[in-house]
Amino acid sequence: MNSIIEYFQTIDVQFVESTAKLLLLGALVTLKITLVAVSCGVFIGLFVGIAELSNYKLLRFPAKIYVDIIRGTPLLVQIFIIYFALPSILGTRIEPYIAAVVACSINSGAYVAEIFRSGIQSIDKGQFEAGRSLGLTWSQTMSKIVIPQAFRRTIPQLGNEFIAMLKDSSLVSVIGFEELTRKGQLIIAATYRSFEIWTAVAIIYLIMTLTISQFVAYLEKKYNSDTRRK
Repeated sequence: MNSIIEYFQTIDVQFVESTAKLLLLGALVTLKITLVAVSCGVFIGLFVGIAELSNYKLLRFPAKIYVDIIRGTPLLVQIFIIYFALPSILGTRIEPYIAAVVACSINSGAYVAEIFRSGIQSIDKGQFEAGRSLGLTWSQTMSKIVIPQAFRRTIPQLGNEFIAMLKDSSLVSVIGFEELTRKGQLIIAATYRSFEIWTAVAIIYLIMTLTISQFVAYLEKKYNSDTRRK
């Protein structure tokens, strides 16, 4: 007990404040890159998911290959390819932020594509027929009838993808991008307080993921209640 009290007495208040500030700045960067990556991933995934369901092989096969390759390889390898391998082909350096966003967006897009594909397939075929009977084109039926319903059904999965990307974004620290994990590494290198810093990093990640989980649960409940009213 005395050793624990002595340990906490060695912790400087100024050190705690400065460390907390740096880690919170890193957390904001983590949220930013996750939001950008998943937003781009939703855009990519929507079109790829629809392409996977297309009757045209010219659309279906490339979409399937993209999903299989990205889901079948680690995000870390994809980051290395974009940051280290791609510049040798382009002949120019890629900034860590750009490499991180591109890699995470492409990775997220493949998983979101499968989410949307399963969501669209879960919609009763009668919805398609109803849209066409009203004189709507295929694209109008998809955008006004099918996709809104599929989106409501996939909210939990999209929330899980956001949380997964939030945690996986820590991998971009390997290319020197200063998000939460990288901030923790730099502080440890300067202070040698690995236990305190990694514990703080873990707590911040936990707070973010739990908050997002609660927000997703709220959205799911809200959409379900709105649907029942209709």
